[in-house]
Amino acid sequence: MADIQLTKDVYIPIFGLGTWQASDEELEKAVDCALEAGYRHIDTAYAYENEKVLGRVLRKWIDSGKIKREDLFIVTKLPEVGNRPSGVVKYLQRSLDNLGLPYVDLYLVHTPFGYHERGDDLHPMTDKGMIDIDLSTDHAAIWKAMEDQVIAGKARSIGISNFNEKQIERLWNCAERIKPSMLQVELHLYFQQKDLVNYCHSKNIKVCAYSPLGSRGSSQLLGKEIPDVLNNEVVKSIAKKHGKTPAQILLRHIIQRGIAAIPKSTNPQRILQNLQIFDFELSSEDMEKLNGQDQGKAGRILDFSFFKGVPSHPEYPF
Repeated sequence: MADIQLTKDVYIPIFGLGTWQASDEELEKAVDCALEAGYRHIDTAYAYENEKVLGRVLRKWIDSGKIKREDLFIVTKLPEVGNRPSGVVKYLQRSLDNLGLPYVDLYLVHTPFGYHERGDDLHPMTDKGMIDIDLSTDHAAIWKAMEDQVIAGKARSIGISNFNEKQIERLWNCAERIKPSMLQVELHLYFQQKDLVNYCHSKNIKVCAYSPLGSRGSSQLLGKEIPDVLNNEVVKSIAKKHGKTPAQILLRHIIQRGIAAIPKSTNPQRILQNLQIFDFELSSEDMEKLNGQDQGKAGRILDFSFFKGVPSHPEYPF
């Protein structure tokens, strides 16, 4: 499996396992299966509330001697309720405690907008039934605290998620010690984020695609119909030509653009299949056809508007 260089000393496997929206039992089996299959890049977040489960599986594998900590690449994220300098310190330590690890390989600011902190509520609400957004979110101050965590040895690299180009540019200019090394965003066949990817690559910021297969499983959460990229006719014809599944074609398309991908699956067969994308290559004609399926902004699925009130935050990115 190929690696992408994030910093002078840090390389991230281009392919990993996403873990959002899985029950504890499902996740435990999925991570076991993924590690057995050869996955080493595992993506989670404090807000997914599954770090403890992941930590149990990792501890079992490390203690058994089947895997070394340095062979793993673990990513987690700062929650919206922690989007302030003191929150960076507090929530990264909580994540490390949950994961049972002394450090993470990549720590991301999960979103550019923040919430007020109310106890342990990850989605604090106002009396009017809206998310209690914190209008004072300060990216420069948050980033300084993120840099401190690398210097303290608690994160090997740092980055951002769901930021737009203007926000990244602002952050880039104020990052005095450590520049963001990774942007994680929604990216799939119908939402290829070409301009944003080109911008990031011009800054040597690597990109990781979440929901690379279109996240149809989120339709209930989002309360809307989500297009089925796996049934796209162009994808199906290219899959037939290569003797591969549509999912394998979609994932290969992304990594062939130099973008990391973290499909989430709890199905053992699909976890194995998703990884089998390194034994073939899409032709330039295949790539061109797939590039042509992009729907631009209309292809976005996850715009966070299902969190009522978030679009009124001054740092709402979309």
